[in-house]
Amino acid sequence: MKHQYIDRKTRQVRTEILKADPVISAIYSPIREKASFLFRLIISARMSSLIGAVSYDLPFLNSPMDAGKFLAAHGIDLREVEGDPAKLDTLRKVFERKIRYEQLRPMPEDADAVVSPADSRLLVGAFSKNSALFIKGKFFDFCELIGRDKPRWLDAFDQGSFAVTRLTPDKYHYNHTPVAGTVLDIYEIDGHFHSCNPGAVVREVTPYSKNRRVVTIIDTDVPGGTGCGLVCMVEVVAMMIGKIVQCYSQKGYEKPRVVVPGLFMEKGCPKSLYRPGSSTTIVIFQKQRIRFSEDLLENQVRTDVSSRFSEGFGRPLVETEVTVRSGIGHACPCGETATLGDL
Repeated sequence: MKHQYIDRKTRQVRTEILKADPVISAIYSPIREKASFLFRLIISARMSSLIGAVSYDLPFLNSPMDAGKFLAAHGIDLREVEGDPAKLDTLRKVFERKIRYEQLRPMPEDADAVVSPADSRLLVGAFSKNSALFIKGKFFDFCELIGRDKPRWLDAFDQGSFAVTRLTPDKYHYNHTPVAGTVLDIYEIDGHFHSCNPGAVVREVTPYSKNRRVVTIIDTDVPGGTGCGLVCMVEVVAMMIGKIVQCYSQKGYEKPRVVVPGLFMEKGCPKSLYRPGSSTTIVIFQKQRIRFSEDLLENQVRTDVSSRFSEGFGRPLVETEVTVRSGIGHACPCGETATLGDL
């Protein structure tokens, strides 16, 4: 089955070319039950690191010619790259590239705007059964994702809503801050290295909450903050991504800092870097504190799109391709009545 999404700028339907799809399909087929030891080995940290090194660290044979061909074949615009593209002589350097985001990824001027953390394909949902966006345990288990030993945060985000942003291998791999606010907590949860390929996601139960991940809790109800309550940003590793590097920079990529409690982060700034491969960032909001953009809500329920994601009874859940720092919603002040876009 093909997997399609909506181009946000043109509203046109695009078909995603899924990298290594036959291999991923084989790994996540019933074979994994018959050869469980082999399957566990494939999704282990050691194997993920080995596959990543072989896939991404060997130099191009004819660099920079090969690098240019690779970038062009994957639709990567050389004009976006910060620095000399000729220095991108391995796949790792290509995937960890920096871009001139301040000029090329404009951000809404509204102080209450919430922005996408990544160049990605996005879905939104809600934990409340009373919400039209209720999605039951399809991508992750709520308690498992945040951590069953974190009752304070589980209570804070109960009945809230979320945005799932899926990065494909060709994307720019820095995560940016979706909101402005003060870091209250940051912690890592150990786990596996499942693929984030849509085929793997629909075959494996709640894969995002089984992978290794970094959870950051941000208070936006502070001076200079976005004003949408507490926000939970979950950065999920995937196959071949062994580490998420925390490297917050207030200006450009200058003077990167480790993200720690007490740090105030400006909206739209680089926060972390995924190692090569595809991965996923999930942003969770408290109940009735976010009003998602109408075009994202409309795209998600389009019936003329073939998606491997569904909400049951064959109804597709359709992703929208968004750019990092582009608006995905607005803060809903505490006490304000929820609307359809809040969900």
